Amino acid sequence: MIPARYAASRFPGKLMQNLGGKTVITRTYEATVETGLFADVFVVTDSDIIYNEITQNGGKALMSKKVHECGSDRIAEAVEDIEVDIVVNVQGDEPFTEKESLAKLLEVFRQDPEKEIALASLMTPLTDWDDINNPNNVKVIVDNRNFALYFSRAPIPYPRDPNAGATYYKHKGIYAFRKEALVNFPTMKMMPLEATEKIEAIRYLEHGKKIKMVETAVTGIEIDTPEDLEKAIKIWK
Repeated sequence: MIPARYAASRFPGKLMQNLGGKTVITRTYEATVETGLFADVFVVTDSDIIYNEITQNGGKALMSKKVHECGSDRIAEAVEDIEVDIVVNVQGDEPFTEKESLAKLLEVFRQDPEKEIALASLMTPLTDWDDINNPNNVKVIVDNRNFALYFSRAPIPYPRDPNAGATYYKHKGIYAFRKEALVNFPTMKMMPLEATEKIEAIRYLEHGKKIKMVETAVTGIEIDTPEDLEKAIKIWK
């Protein structure tokens, strides 16, 4: 499932921007399909523009029935009546989505016969202090089994001792859910930490769900700003 809003706050209409002759959302959809990992792939949107863009180019799209505050709400509604075990949320602004990282996410559930894990997500190491301090980069800290302890826009852990050897990780907003965890998300109340940070993954932690983090070296580009789009265009060329 690829949740896709037209009216992004930082870069309105970003999913319809041109990237190498096709729109960003079409590039993301095609990259996800081309992994060959999924029984089906849908763009889930509240926008006629995005819906028409996908369907007119031979893809599959679903229109949201309600107004949603976040991507998890949007895809939870979409999968409610679909018979499925695992649902993967690929962000619409990630046209460089690739197979290796998504396959690692799916493997988490194959290695979890007790169904301890409600959802899994990706993280990638950060080494540049500008990136670590950038609030647009959500950071995550994990325990010794790579279960998420907390997500923040602030640099975590705080570097009181910069020589202690901590690794800083950026949270990549790609999730894999057990269907039950996903469809229950809209029923879980937003609590103060999520409301403060504006990071939906925190809601799962505040309600006691376990999030398995999977490290990947693939950074990719999330198109949040016009500058990100320029970088993506250069890479595409």
